[in-house]
Amino acid sequence: MSDNTTSKSDETTSTINGEETALSKAVSRLLAPLARLCLANGVTFAVAEEALKRAFVQEANALQPGVPKHGIVSRISTATGINRREVTRLSKAKTAERTNKQPLAFEIFARWTTDPLFRDKDGAPNTLNRLGTAPSFEALAQTVTRDVHPRSMMDELIRLGIMTFDEKLDQVSLIRADFVPMSDSPQMLGLLGDNVGDHLDAAVSNVLHGGDRHLEQAVFADELSAESIEALRPLINDQWKALRQEMIPALTAFIEADKLAGREQDRRIRIGLYSFADTTSDCNSSNRSRGIRRFRKPAVKESSDEI
Repeated sequence: MSDNTTSKSDETTSTINGEETALSKAVSRLLAPLARLCLANGVTFAVAEEALKRAFVQEANALQPGVPKHGIVSRISTATGINRREVTRLSKAKTAERTNKQPLAFEIFARWTTDPLFRDKDGAPNTLNRLGTAPSFEALAQTVTRDVHPRSMMDELIRLGIMTFDEKLDQVSLIRADFVPMSDSPQMLGLLGDNVGDHLDAAVSNVLHGGDRHLEQAVFADELSAESIEALRPLINDQWKALRQEMIPALTAFIEADKLAGREQDRRIRIGLYSFADTTSDCNSSNRSRGIRRFRKPAVKESSDEI
């Protein structure tokens, strides 16, 4: 009897240790790019540690619904390992609100690149007159908002390096195929936080089996040449353009339908596509440090956290 009990206990301990090791590896993999981003922007460990502690306190608090106020600090302290005084301080600190709406500049860009009214017969964004009836930039901006003057929106898009203005012809043109601000580091960092944050939320939600399931899949291949990677880029970009051009009008139609039907519009969705390429020498070095064997057989595989 005792032998069986000991055996089961050992199996349980082994399983827990295995899960902790896998989680530790996953956390290390997630933190490495964040550390690189912080170092590149002069953010010290102390500042990053403060942000991490605040996140622990916020999430632990969210996991304690219905706990009386007088007991919540102790519960959070127990769950996080952060002392009660620090929990109290961090709970009172102001936190940045999560962005739920895209910048107006992005909404104008999205409408310009997907609405047939503002595109040519080949689907490319038209050069637009600055003023006048549709299709003009003035009319385009007013389809997105009437709270901000079209001239202000034009200046913002020019500042971001998305659009140019021909003063002689009084016309504007897009100069980028994607909304990637070239001269606005805060906005780029905001996009990074929103896009990667939602991606990570989807993956974590799937792993924890909590709430709705989210699509979170990827295709991986190794043993490719630099020339092959470059040849793949146009194909990947074309896939993104096709997805964007189909989804934005569909999302706009759903928003309008919900509004007309008087339904409560309290939900949001983010749909994206990403690609990442690196040298296999870096991957091999990283994998060796994590104790992962690599085989010489070329690999093309699909991974998914969707259940």
